[in-house]
Amino acid sequence: MGLFKRLRDISLANINALLDKVEDPVKLLDQYLRDMEEDLREAEEAVAKAIAVEKKLKAQYEEARSLAEKRAKQAEEAVLAGKDDLARRALADKREQEAKARDLQQQYEAAKQNADALREKLAEMKEEIDKMKNKRDTLVARAEAAKAQKGINQVLSGIGTDGAVRDFQRMEEKVLQLEAEAEASGEIYRRERSLDDELRDLRRDADVEEELAALKARLNKTE
Repeated sequence: MGLFKRLRDISLANINALLDKVEDPVKLLDQYLRDMEEDLREAEEAVAKAIAVEKKLKAQYEEARSLAEKRAKQAEEAVLAGKDDLARRALADKREQEAKARDLQQQYEAAKQNADALREKLAEMKEEIDKMKNKRDTLVARAEAAKAQKGINQVLSGIGTDGAVRDFQRMEEKVLQLEAEAEASGEIYRRERSLDDELRDLRRDADVEEELAALKARLNKTE
């Protein structure tokens, strides 16, 4: 996979279109975030290597340029000392160092340009991931609210259906039937109790009459 490929393929500019095609956008976005964070680690390693190359070439360029300047001074000193042969050798090496410095300067500038571009892309990638993380949090909140609303709507729609109304009517009729049966059984119970009470009262009256007759008979004897 090329560096920053997902940053190009999966960006906030087209993420909405992708989310519209899936049932669970939060899971999809989480997967993209994991992939992009993995790419981010790879990108950081690549940028670190590019910066290391840039710094190395810069050091080599500065070293060659410094050595060329040193050889120029040494050549002057050799001429002043009357040592033309040594001056020639210093000047020859100066030319080599200057050529080397020019070549290294070109390499360094190219490496710096490449490293700067990678730094910029890395910053863009981090910004993109931060935006997607914020979008993910927003989507989670929206998804939870939508699920809750959907559940409430389903409950409300279920209550309003004819089937539910008929079920409640049947339950109401059943309750009315149970109440009627309870009332009927109470009336039967009251009738049965009334008959028993009358029979007990009859027996109680007979006992009273017998006791009264016995009392009168005893009093008559006494007189």
